[in-house]
Amino acid sequence: MDGRLQLVLLLLLAASGLRGQGLGPGGPEEEAPEEEEVPEEDGILVLSQRTLGLALRKHRTLLVQFYAPWCGHCKALAPEYSKAAAVLAAESAKARLAKVDGTAETELTQEFAVTEYPTLRFFRDGNRTHPEEYTGPREADGIAEWLRRRLGPSATRLEDEEGAQTLIDSRDVVVIGFFKDLQDEDVATFLALAQDALDMTFGFTDQPELFQKFGLTKDTVVLFKKFDEGRADFLVDKELGLDLGDLSRFLLVHSMRLVMEFNSQTSPKIFAARILNHLLLFVNRTLAPHRELLAGFAEAAPPFRGQVLFVVVDVGASNDHVLQYFGLKTEEVPTLRFINMETTKKYAPAAGGPVTAASVTAFCHAVLGGQVKPYLLSQELPPDWDQRPVKTLVGKNFEQVAFDETKNVFIKFYAPWCSHCKEMAAAWEALAEKYKDHEDIVIAELDATANELEAFPVHGFPTLKYFPAGPGRKVIEYKSTRDLETFSKFLDNGGQLPAEEPTVPVPETAPNASTEPKEEL
Repeated sequence: MDGRLQLVLLLLLAASGLRGQGLGPGGPEEEAPEEEEVPEEDGILVLSQRTLGLALRKHRTLLVQFYAPWCGHCKALAPEYSKAAAVLAAESAKARLAKVDGTAETELTQEFAVTEYPTLRFFRDGNRTHPEEYTGPREADGIAEWLRRRLGPSATRLEDEEGAQTLIDSRDVVVIGFFKDLQDEDVATFLALAQDALDMTFGFTDQPELFQKFGLTKDTVVLFKKFDEGRADFLVDKELGLDLGDLSRFLLVHSMRLVMEFNSQTSPKIFAARILNHLLLFVNRTLAPHRELLAGFAEAAPPFRGQVLFVVVDVGASNDHVLQYFGLKTEEVPTLRFINMETTKKYAPAAGGPVTAASVTAFCHAVLGGQVKPYLLSQELPPDWDQRPVKTLVGKNFEQVAFDETKNVFIKFYAPWCSHCKEMAAAWEALAEKYKDHEDIVIAELDATANELEAFPVHGFPTLKYFPAGPGRKVIEYKSTRDLETFSKFLDNGGQLPAEEPTVPVPETAPNASTEPKEEL
């Protein structure tokens, strides 16, 4: 064989051996051969460090869930994730769903900066370096719709009146962008918003006949709805352009009914509304006199749209937890309560007044004008509150105990449902037992879900605060390890720890529908 031909063949063989190796952070990374099949479970690709690259090459769009076998939130997501995969497969969609066991594939969790479970990343066109964070719902239909809006257009282009009317009739809430120039960057902003607003259907047009049909002369985003006033217009600012944040808030506010019914289906939207003030009417819908109040309540709502969200709570429909949160009993219904979601301050109208459009309007104006003082919840003080090593505090005796100038008081603010609180309960009892004969030390606890303190709003559990003896109402927050030894060091050192004591993870926050559940690694 000719020597030059031999050299060419050797070079070709060497080049083919290098294909597909790719360089990872530490050199060539292990890649699966092209012919290797990626394993599946319930329609979900099961990925590893070896097969991720192969999956990215085979599938143009790939949603990957990083999970841990012990993670409760991952277990809850698993059946919905499988259902979403089945829905997309039935549609012959190009997107595939995959999962990675983060506890077994630590190199991948490090590569993609995974710090909590579940974490979902969306990969497009094999791009491994810049995946998009998944921000959609955790149920099957929502996952599938989130992916659909990234696979194809997030909005329908409308060419004529028939198409526009068909779209408007298809859903309860439809949003149409009217733009004279579809090349304008405002259109790109509109389509980007449409990708994530999964509970609305979107269309867009540049057709003059549609501008005329809907009485428009300028670029406008119109929300059509089959309730309340039927339509809301958002005029695009010609100078500043279409602001994504402003439009998002507008659509969120106007896509909600003027009066929302509180239940498990509507509560996520109520909490996500970004309307800080909520007015709640508590009624029993099985009673005719209560139902008669709804018309007056609704009549008062329109002037407060976007400023106060009006909500009806039916106490006959498994809403005991809402009554408890506001410190109400069933026999006090019908009644109104006003809450600011940012400060959690609650307000009640004067007792005995009727619920009418006029009284509801007056109550809202009085609260917004600072003419009504908030009320604070407090449990009844048990007679044996100071008989155990751990003293029981409620709203009514908190000030007296915490700011006793002769005592050093260490208080645990807890929630009955909080797992971290339950885990440290034994250590807290042991601490109280250890110091029960120290006359100047008090170990106490307060259920912060049933008792409110104006000066000490508690948002995370457990929260531990130390109130040293002496004047000045000094307060020290404890943020270190929650065990008997470290607690003891803290007390013995007068409310401080020796240098370089380890800190603990962030406390649990109260459940909130606007926050996605995660578990830290």
